[in-house]
Amino acid sequence: MFIEPNLKGERRGWIEVVCGSMFSGKTEELIRRLKRVKIANLKVEIFKPAIDTRYDESNIVSHDTNSILSTPVESSQSILLLSEGVDVVGIDEAQFFDAEIGNVCEQLALKGIRVIVAGLDMDYLGNPFGQMPALLAKADYITKLHAICVKCGNIANISYRKVALEGQVLLGEKDVYEPRCRHCAQAK
Repeated sequence: MFIEPNLKGERRGWIEVVCGSMFSGKTEELIRRLKRVKIANLKVEIFKPAIDTRYDESNIVSHDTNSILSTPVESSQSILLLSEGVDVVGIDEAQFFDAEIGNVCEQLALKGIRVIVAGLDMDYLGNPFGQMPALLAKADYITKLHAICVKCGNIANISYRKVALEGQVLLGEKDVYEPRCRHCAQAK
């Protein structure tokens, strides 16, 4: 994809969302797209929620340890302030952002910016997660990725929580979560 000018010569932006369960390759796909944009010499800003320090405080890091430098931010409004003069904005772990993330992405797209967002579409219970439903509704392009169920080998769409802790947000990796299909997630 590229930013195509309209008939008046203005750039047109859009929103791409990469979603799925943990271990499905969302961050890997985000990093792949952003690296391609950098090869094209487009100006890029990349953001992640400050709450996500699992692998690194600044870098976005996939489970396969692929990484790209990003700016941790406390709120989605900071993304608007830090995105002046860019061609592309990348955002990881969108489910952890506040209620304004969808509007922020919309404003960026209206400014002619390509916005690439990655995040969990469902929580560990299989319920919609955070602001992802609103982002999916606003998206021009959606890529849904799947992991492989560790129990049966079918496609997995649930980030099954292996520990008995309450609350929708619990940062963790393979020690806390594993990918499961809907049937194996119910079997416990």
